[in-house]
Amino acid sequence: MTDGGERPTRRWSAPTLWNLAWLLNLLYQPLLDSRNPLLQWAVVVGVVAVFLPIYLGATGGSERLRPLAPVLFAGLAVVALPFNAGASVLLVYAAAIVGADRSRVVAIRWFSGMSALLLLAAVVAAVRQPWELLALGPSLVLVWAIGLITAEGSARDRADRFRNAQVEHLATLSERERISRDLHDLLGQTLTGIVVRAQLAQRLARADVDAGVAEMAEVERAARAALGEVRATVSGWRHVDLDHEIGVARDALTAAGVDLTVVRDPGLTLTPSTETALGLALRESVTNVVRHARATRCAVALRRVGERVVLEVSDDGVGGELRDGNGLTGMRERIAALGGDVDRRIGGGTSLTVAIPV
Repeated sequence: MTDGGERPTRRWSAPTLWNLAWLLNLLYQPLLDSRNPLLQWAVVVGVVAVFLPIYLGATGGSERLRPLAPVLFAGLAVVALPFNAGASVLLVYAAAIVGADRSRVVAIRWFSGMSALLLLAAVVAAVRQPWELLALGPSLVLVWAIGLITAEGSARDRADRFRNAQVEHLATLSERERISRDLHDLLGQTLTGIVVRAQLAQRLARADVDAGVAEMAEVERAARAALGEVRATVSGWRHVDLDHEIGVARDALTAAGVDLTVVRDPGLTLTPSTETALGLALRESVTNVVRHARATRCAVALRRVGERVVLEVSDDGVGGELRDGNGLTGMRERIAALGGDVDRRIGGGTSLTVAIPV
């Protein structure tokens, strides 16, 4: 019902209405058979009067009526065929609905049953005139032709819907993985930096209150920046600036007592996707240095080697686990999506090399 209490207007497609032209098959009998014309026309009017509400309801969206429509059409055909051979066309409508709604196996069973019914009608009706055969013959062919065409189209539609559902599902999983990786990379370094700075602020507060307050202001700034980046990550519009990441890395390493050396090829231009991937790789690497390496020096090098841009992060710490954690796994997936690779070497510290095609 609409807001005004009116029933919603039902619309039928042009092909649905044009398909009613097949009902002209009912006119063969009254136009060409001179016997009892009044009865002939009465049968035509009766068949159309019963058929139309069922057909329009079934094709117009009635979920209760549509499954019953093939049975009702077949029953109506059985009743009308002894009086009008053209009523065989009702089975074509039934075949179209069965082909659209049922599986191929079930549909073929229906088509076979309707074919048998038409052959039986031809025998029982004792076809006497060529036009009577013309009324029955095409219907026998169309039951299979229309039915199979409709079944094939319906099968393709179902396959398309299934593929679309799969694509949507995979896209959802991909987006979840992206958000998971980005949040890990984002919050890992940021929270580590906040913890380090908070510890530093506590130490400074005992000796220099102003320095402690300044350090806590940096903690607040980092927390606010992290909040903004989380929002950007969820919305999918976050772009990582590599120069900014190098600055953040320097602050985090300095707070942790690690000296940072940066070497970068001048004039190196990166695409946004490559810059974002390298920036997040740098963030993850520096986070691991601060958390686990117990290093005193860290070196970052960014250069172009042939047709690839290479980022290398190395430290003089104690090394790390051989097995990749969630952060390194996410980094490998992100870099691999751009056609690149990640190499990690442990020994006398840790060296991480990321290479991406230009």
